[in-house]
Formats: sequence, structure tokens, C-alpha cells
Amino acid sequence: MSYRKLGRPSAHRRAMLRNLVTSLLEHGKIVTTEARAKEVRSLAEHMISLGKRGDLHARRQALSYAMDETTVKRLFDEIAPKYADRNGGYTRIIKLGNRKGDGAPEVILELV
Repeated sequence: MSYRKLGRPSAHRRAMLRNLVTSLLEHGKIVTTEARAKEVRSLAEHMISLGKRGDLHARRQALSYAMDETTVKRLFDEIAPKYADRNGGYTRIIKLGNRKGDGAPEVILELV
């Protein structure tokens, strides 16, 4: 499996991605760099698929990954039912341009 290292040690990278996924599910959209967004996209889509499954095991898997219980409750009660008739493609990446400080390409990652 190929993945982006994002210039961080594995524990820091995992925590950062968990935080980004939780924020995306909580707020509906986030502004981040393009590389991070592409990594978060697959993780967020997996979380929404867990929400669509809706059983206890899926809820516990989502709780073990997300940082906030209320976000998981919202995922299962509000977000996942919206995508019941959709087979994947729950997120959209919109390019914003380069960040002023270091020139990194920034994007908006949002739920469709």
C-alpha cells in the first residue's frame, strides 16, 4: 500500500489525520494542503461507509478512530443517511492556490 508520509513521524501523522477526519465530519469542510486532503479523503470516505453500515461493530470502529463521540453520533445519525443511495465519492476537493508562507498548494476538502 502506498501512502504519503507528509514529513512526519508515524504517530504524529496518524494523530494529524485522525484530527483532520474528525474536523471534516464535524464542520463539513476544512482548508488544508493538497497532499493532506488527498490522504484524508480516503479515510473520511471509509468513515462514512462505516456510518452507512450502521451496526454496532461499525460504530465501535468509528469511535476507535474519531477523536470525538459527538462527531461519531452525528456521522451515524445525520451524515451517513444523506449518502444512503450513493456509492462512494462523498468528498470534493476544490483548489484555492498557494499558501502565502511556504507556497504549499491549499485546497478546501468538503462533504458533497
